[in-house]
Amino acid sequence: MAIIVCPQPQAAEIGLEVMRRGGNAVDAAVTCAFVQGVIDPQMCGIGGCGVMLVHSAAGGDALLEFYSTAGARAREDQWEHLFVREAADRYGYVLEGWVNDVGYQSVGVPGTVAGLHEALTRFGSISWEQAIEPAIPLALDGFPVTGFMHGYWTTDYGPDVVPNQHRIQATPAARAIYTHDGALYSVGERMVQADYARTLERLAREGPDVFYKGEIADQIAADFAANGGFITKEDLAGYKVNVTEPLRGTYRGRQVVAAGPPAGGLTLLQMLNFLEGYDLGAYGWPSSKAAGVLVEAMAWAMADRELHIADPRFIDIPTGALADKKYAAKAREVVAAGARAHDRADTTHVCVVDDAGNAVSLTHTLGSASGVVTPGLGFGYNDYMNCFDPRPGHPNSVRPGKTRVTMMTPTFVFDKGKLGAVVGAPGGTKIVTAILQVLVNVIDHRMSPVEAVSAPRIDFQGDLVQAEARIPGVVCQALEKRGYRVNRRTLNYDSYFARPQLIVAEPDGFLHGASDPRKDGGTPLDTETA
Repeated sequence: MAIIVCPQPQAAEIGLEVMRRGGNAVDAAVTCAFVQGVIDPQMCGIGGCGVMLVHSAAGGDALLEFYSTAGARAREDQWEHLFVREAADRYGYVLEGWVNDVGYQSVGVPGTVAGLHEALTRFGSISWEQAIEPAIPLALDGFPVTGFMHGYWTTDYGPDVVPNQHRIQATPAARAIYTHDGALYSVGERMVQADYARTLERLAREGPDVFYKGEIADQIAADFAANGGFITKEDLAGYKVNVTEPLRGTYRGRQVVAAGPPAGGLTLLQMLNFLEGYDLGAYGWPSSKAAGVLVEAMAWAMADRELHIADPRFIDIPTGALADKKYAAKAREVVAAGARAHDRADTTHVCVVDDAGNAVSLTHTLGSASGVVTPGLGFGYNDYMNCFDPRPGHPNSVRPGKTRVTMMTPTFVFDKGKLGAVVGAPGGTKIVTAILQVLVNVIDHRMSPVEAVSAPRIDFQGDLVQAEARIPGVVCQALEKRGYRVNRRTLNYDSYFARPQLIVAEPDGFLHGASDPRKDGGTPLDTETA
């Protein structure tokens, strides 16, 4: 039995077909990722970055980090004079002119091509060309614009970000691809990306070196030099994927494996450690008691994230102390005494388990997308610079070669040594709180995967509790009595929240999967081999 879950049904079907032809979980994930980059071009693509967690059925886990890094021309104080405020949802910083959010200065060195190639080389069984090939006709012949994509273009995400209708037209080359001379594509209308198809063909034929050291690298470097960007040819040629050990912890006797700093795994483990002291299963969901301790866990861990989490190559992070269960117990004591534990967006994901038991949790992203497209190349770049702190001297301040904090949190859960769950999500800073609630729903509330990703959700980033409309009013009132400000949102299934992708393995080996209904999702199960 094999299963793949991601927000794009067509990509999931293509990934499943890879496994039906004999490919493994990594083959399926990499192929799926290239397809996602074509059919969801503001969420991900070869101009982006990401992190992949791999489990081998033969034993062992590996974390492949291919985060975007600040280019050599970046400086720590370059934006200090432009600082306006931190974004309300803690996703990035608002600067005058939005230079960190759209345009050439917002782009970090792309890592996706290198990361997917490294994964396929180390753990895959198909060729690089085979992995890219299914994405090419979708770019060349086009695909129907989905309702979610159109909704992303037109939704108002508030005063802290550039409206996406303007973002996708930030450069003439982007405007030519994603609009009809400024008019948005209609839902169901076919969008063609011919230049992207030709770039993918070259990448398949010549390998990743053409992107980092060859003619594509020359085009990228020249474009950024001409438009005031920070990326140089040397940045591209020197880019390296970091293959390392993931972060490990436990929750109610289960082993939790996740991506560590600068990703969100440490924050997730802290929240789980905090919640372990409460009988959440007895509280039920949604309930005032469960919501109260969930928000306290989020408040405590998010405060630590802002103080301590950064690129560990540049900042010493006290991972052991922060992940210590005694530290969480002290925070619970503070809450029990009547105080708070502390008084202080756009991505995609794919989860895969193959019939041999190998598993992948892969998050990859363009951040919020920069609106930059190099003429002739056809793909969009990340805006990964938007979450660097523009103020010098902070853990997350800009430095050349540095990556910034991210809440991407690909995660595995093992029960008595056997793979029990594979989970991850797109959704900016809301990723880690969504994964937390999905795991609590599965482990404590005994929900099925579909129930776990669909259940009403809350989120707290340090200022305002966001509650989905399905959260009962009495629960919101109980949080307000605890001193929190609560925004009960208007939508029952609100895309403000992250969109987890989940696979659960039963003890008998049967695999259940679910994709969050807050975005179009696909969960093909290989019933032919079940």
